[in-house]
Amino acid sequence: MDDPLRIISEAHGVFLRREALECGYTDKAIRSRLRAHAWHRVRHGTYCFMDQWAPLFAEERHLVLAKAVLRTTPGPVALSHTTALLAHGVAVWGAALDRVHVTRLDDGASREEKDVKHHVGKVGPADVTQVGGLPVMAVPRAVIEAASILETQSALVSADSSMFRKLCTPDDLRAAFEACHHWPGSQKIHVVLNRMDGRHESVGETRSDHLFWRQGLPRPVPQLKIYDHNGVYVARLDFAWPELGVWGEFDGLGKYIKFLKKGQRPEDAVIEEKNRENLVRALTGWMCGRIVYDDFRAPRLTAERFEQLFRLAGSARAARRPA
Repeated sequence: MDDPLRIISEAHGVFLRREALECGYTDKAIRSRLRAHAWHRVRHGTYCFMDQWAPLFAEERHLVLAKAVLRTTPGPVALSHTTALLAHGVAVWGAALDRVHVTRLDDGASREEKDVKHHVGKVGPADVTQVGGLPVMAVPRAVIEAASILETQSALVSADSSMFRKLCTPDDLRAAFEACHHWPGSQKIHVVLNRMDGRHESVGETRSDHLFWRQGLPRPVPQLKIYDHNGVYVARLDFAWPELGVWGEFDGLGKYIKFLKKGQRPEDAVIEEKNRENLVRALTGWMCGRIVYDDFRAPRLTAERFEQLFRLAGSARAARRPA
């Protein structure tokens, strides 16, 4: 017969101390399971099996902690801020994941614990939804909530991700902001609303756009489609400056690993990408610049590299003009 605690853990993310006691375990037996690394303590009085916990990424572990918080918090609450975004599948970057965010749905006061922050605020019926049976703030509100506590770049990542995934629209986000523009930290959200762009399909693309902006470069066109001379679609560019004769690509690990075709090796994907670049260059005459994650550590040097491309592309176009 299946272990009832495993059934509970698989259904709810965690099991509670009282449930372990009801299944015949003693506190001594619980401590023994923890020392043997058979169980993992998620938070006080809540556990899961180590084979469930060990393979999880940080974002997934955060959601397990969120489930533990919901199971042990008295009074009604909903997951909010960055925790809600993760529950909805929205990208979160640059946010601390050691503390769960919840918003009180009763008259409870705001407070902070080691692993959870309780927020208070006016909550309407449309502000709360269900995700996998869990009470979660709706995406537009969660994006605005998160933007009030995150740096601008991090907030833009989540805003862009929510729109790219078709979970909300720019108007949804603006409406959510109007409903809570009086919150502390809300002034910086104006920047997020002005810079967000749902055409960015990855964290790296949003961060690239943010880098260009902060370094004073012209804003590129994201996801520009390229067609051959017969009007056949051949490529989509991460970002492009058509008037300057330059385009850019963000080279994250996913481009060469995550989206490999069946039977394709990483080196095959690299060659395919190079052939694609050559085709775009032949069709447009533009120059290509690439960004990797390490480039974000040196934003000025990265911007200077693109500025050099702008100059080179301009000189090349001038040389091609008839005398």
